[in-house]
Amino acid sequence: MRYEHIKAFDIPDGWYKTLEAIWTKGDPFYVGYGSEITETRKLNLTLEIENPHTRPLIADKAPCDMKYVTSYALQYLWLGEKAEGETYTYGGRLREPMDQVEMAIQRLVEEPRDRQVVLLIRRPEDLRKELAGMKHEPPCLTILDLEILEDKLHTTGYFRSWDGYAGLPANLAGVQIFLEAFVAEVNRRSGRSYSTGKMIFHCKNCHIYSRLDTIIEELISPEEDARRQLAQKKG
Repeated sequence: MRYEHIKAFDIPDGWYKTLEAIWTKGDPFYVGYGSEITETRKLNLTLEIENPHTRPLIADKAPCDMKYVTSYALQYLWLGEKAEGETYTYGGRLREPMDQVEMAIQRLVEEPRDRQVVLLIRRPEDLRKELAGMKHEPPCLTILDLEILEDKLHTTGYFRSWDGYAGLPANLAGVQIFLEAFVAEVNRRSGRSYSTGKMIFHCKNCHIYSRLDTIIEELISPEEDARRQLAQKKG
């Protein structure tokens, strides 16, 4: 199992670097059980993003836009509203059976030096359903660990499985918007002026589906890399 530590300036930079790392260094992995039975390339990786708040949150060639990401952050993460056909949302699990988001906000208002503020999404019954042979797709995002340091809320998270092409950019941008709302509420109640900080995510199986090989090759090509660097300089 190959492991990589990727450092990125912002979320779009992290997306491109993750795709390149998986494409050039990833292990072949055949998915025998899950949402899609297929061939992939995958890495066990850590993605460290120094400035996840930097706009734009989404790369111009990512397969999602800010309208989708904003809806995802509000409905799926913050409120936990389920769309038709969904059995759960991350936000639903964070809000029920106890409101972890509210508890975490209140705890950091009372004690900003607490290093034990962890939001849990996966539950023991997820494994029990799998062992019982029930058709079940447990949450990919497992935990969000929050810590305030030097007036910034830094976040460490874990994904058990992560679609590097389509899931990663939307997930990270959505989590960033969620964290900005979280910090704003902490500031409102405490009278402080915290901001969001670094974002670090670990994943044991960050993957690219083989059906996307042509798209990935184009995204990480030298020509595309030169285009991005020129756009960054102009920006």
